[in-house]
Amino acid sequence: MDHYRQALAAGIDRVATRIAGADRPFSGISPSLLAPEISAIDLDRPLHDPSAALDELEDVYLRDAVYFHHPRYLAHLNCPVVIPALLGEAVLTAVNSSLDTWDQSAGGTLIERRLIDWTAGRVGFGHQADGVFTSGGTQSNLQALLLAREEACAFAAAGPAMPPGRQTLLPRLRVIASEAGHFSVQKSAKLLGLGPDAVITVETGPDRRMPPAALARELERCRREGLVVMAVVATAGTTDFGTIDPLPEIADLCARAGTWLHVDAAYGCGLLVSRTRRHLLDGIERADSVTVDFHKSFFQPVSSSALLVRDGAVLRHATYHADYLNPVRMAEQRIPNQVDKSIQTTRRFDALKLWMTLRVMGPDGIGELFDEVVDRTSAAWDLLAADARFEVVTKSQLSTVVFRYLPPEGPGRKLADDANLYAREALAASGAAVVAGTKVDGRHYLKFTLLNPETSLDDIAHVVDLIAEHAGRYVDDRAPLETCRQAG
Repeated sequence: MDHYRQALAAGIDRVATRIAGADRPFSGISPSLLAPEISAIDLDRPLHDPSAALDELEDVYLRDAVYFHHPRYLAHLNCPVVIPALLGEAVLTAVNSSLDTWDQSAGGTLIERRLIDWTAGRVGFGHQADGVFTSGGTQSNLQALLLAREEACAFAAAGPAMPPGRQTLLPRLRVIASEAGHFSVQKSAKLLGLGPDAVITVETGPDRRMPPAALARELERCRREGLVVMAVVATAGTTDFGTIDPLPEIADLCARAGTWLHVDAAYGCGLLVSRTRRHLLDGIERADSVTVDFHKSFFQPVSSSALLVRDGAVLRHATYHADYLNPVRMAEQRIPNQVDKSIQTTRRFDALKLWMTLRVMGPDGIGELFDEVVDRTSAAWDLLAADARFEVVTKSQLSTVVFRYLPPEGPGRKLADDANLYAREALAASGAAVVAGTKVDGRHYLKFTLLNPETSLDDIAHVVDLIAEHAGRYVDDRAPLETCRQAG
């Protein structure tokens, strides 16, 4: 026990010192420089000393880690984590419960189930709802589409006197999602054995949301062509634009078509605890399944996600009984085994992190943090929209800003794509800030993703100036060459 306390205290002290002293989110190191240091370590020769191992770790990891807590980390959907969740992480890792069966987790099983019920209640599902924690949004989306596929096959099998066989039906199954939806929808379709054309993407409007009229046309086209729409995937918080699809209208269309509605709220789930913006998720309660990522907008350590379903009976499609683990007799005895509803077997007690957060901070505390980053993002959009050096895309309903540096009119304007790519790379190499990039209508753009309440508008303005400086220098250096090429 003394060794345990000393080793963890030393590790915590090392991390705390590094975080407290971080003056930038990243060191700017390149893979080519860091890889030789790690490759040179002989893993067959242990150090036998936790302190020495921490010294080594300082050089190969902590020194060059990307620190999401830094206010000028503005890139991806990575959040700084709240302290109660870190306490939960320390406990769950030390006890090392496995959430697949009751006899490996005991109270952990019941805590996870209670959190699923709590989250389902926040969504607006009734008492028949259920769900399970997962490793992340990709796994949650995969399982949701697995359930949708099995429900579609079961419905077809119970249909007319001569229903098509499963192998005949699978190539006809379709999933409809918006072009702004997450790529895990396409990946899931492939893993589920669907055809290469299984995912139909609907073009978004200028607001980067799925237009209900376009969805209606695709549903009708599939019906005419004898295709079976096994699921419509609506997004509550697109990765690039932070936009929320019109859930009530989409739910109406799915209800009329008898189609499974899945809402990917991996990003937007933070609205479930917002006291000012919960209405943005109106309609989500009509979904058949919902993805939530607590490790995004609930400020939890990775990993912490869940899949929720309105009717818990559909989870039977993920149920397998193994005599050594969860035999049928356990289900008959009402022993609560979480493996009965999960596509994983061994699984960490990640739910404890959220449990500790709720018990210490409460849902309002989390919601206030999320509202703060959304408010700050709105101010950042206004800042960029008023800056003649930049152009911005649709205003986010959540906490992203998509924008790009726009060189002055003239030969340099044609260098806009390359200038934005260069600015992002130069900024990362300096370590002064980290921003993301994406493409909009085929052109290169930059993206801020704000999930840190400590990020101020001054931080954002500083990063904006750095981007303009790098991009402007790139254009100034190359615009004369572009002029010569055009004259050429």
